[in-house]
Amino acid sequence: MHVALEAAGKLQAQQISAEVIDPRSLAPLDTPAILKSVAKTGRLIIVDEDYPSCGMASEIAAVVSADAFYSLQHPVERITPPASPAPFSPVMERYYIPDAERVVECATRMMKRHSAAVR
Repeated sequence: MHVALEAAGKLQAQQISAEVIDPRSLAPLDTPAILKSVAKTGRLIIVDEDYPSCGMASEIAAVVSADAFYSLQHPVERITPPASPAPFSPVMERYYIPDAERVVECATRMMKRHSAAVR
């Protein structure tokens, strides 16, 4: 959550508004809040410290793909660690765990792609 809020602040400085949702649990998943946000923004970036497959990020992506596909203006993006064992080195851990910079880069890329398509 801290990463997403930090990224939202940095995006705001770039005139990009970001809505942050903290679902807290997979069961029950706050599907209505997620779908409402996707309908409003047309985009979804999921930030999760778990593996990219078989976790919360992939479940949320599946729900949105099934229930809000036509609201999406860009494919769903997942920012997760790589599908590899976690490193033990603190230096390597910084590259492994998602950070605000990766979220900002992803959101900026999403918005550039959208603005180029609108022209």
